[in-house]
Amino acid sequence: MYDIKPFPIPVVADLGPGTHSEDESLDYLSMPHDMETYHTPVLPEPEEIARHAGAVQLLHEVLGALRLVAEGGAPQHEVGRVMLSGLSVADIALINQVLGEGDVSAQVLAEDGTPVLQIQESVFAGVWRVIELQPNGQVIDWIEVGAVPEVLRKTANMDSHQARPAELSVPPQVMNAPSVLVELEDKSHTWQPGQMAHVVNLSLLPLTPMDIAYLDHQLGTGRVLILSRGYGNCRITNCCVPSTWRVVYYNSQDTVILNSAEVTDMPEVACAAPEDLVDSVDRLHEVLQWVNQA
Repeated sequence: MYDIKPFPIPVVADLGPGTHSEDESLDYLSMPHDMETYHTPVLPEPEEIARHAGAVQLLHEVLGALRLVAEGGAPQHEVGRVMLSGLSVADIALINQVLGEGDVSAQVLAEDGTPVLQIQESVFAGVWRVIELQPNGQVIDWIEVGAVPEVLRKTANMDSHQARPAELSVPPQVMNAPSVLVELEDKSHTWQPGQMAHVVNLSLLPLTPMDIAYLDHQLGTGRVLILSRGYGNCRITNCCVPSTWRVVYYNSQDTVILNSAEVTDMPEVACAAPEDLVDSVDRLHEVLQWVNQA
């Protein structure tokens, strides 16, 4: 399985010509750079691929499932699954090589915080490698195609029906978090599938570190952890409030540049867009054409 990768501007008054010294400069917050882009997988030699008919057949099944989802009526919610059981170690190694590692990875945690399910998006957006560790030690391995693996939505939904953290009295240092909580609670109760996400940009609000800590305690933290590294880094966690997520963006120096809470079934930054799914169909088809010729 893939390793999950570990996750103020000074004001100068304009008082007229000659009032600014030459060494004055603006100290802007560094923004993300080094955007991840698609790279065609480096494939083995043709004679090597010919010895892995099982892997080639499975990749054709993945392409078929991906095409059905991409061309379906609801690509953001439809998923397809192709199991990897019965393949040899060499076949799985070839599949890993073809799929590569994309921008998004995720974990579903047990109650004690240990990962019980690990997910890695491939270089083909919307094609996910999923490995689940059963309580008896058995490993279930599959490829899922869709905007996001369904298990992430299901786990977040289950967490929202669990007991919430104990209510805390509002500390004197907390000023504005209670009003934000009222807004999020109201939106979480009225939000319906298909509606646009309701985003609260916490970075633009007058919230102290104590406000943020109180907010996170009251919302609770679920078992889904998603990391997106397409442009900078983005850490996504589900809350114990229905359809509520915490989404935090970091720049290349791991400094927070956007801190938000979203009311939706799944934050858009974690999902492959419909056009990405169509693009992945074309890219995977090109790879398999080369494989077939080989």
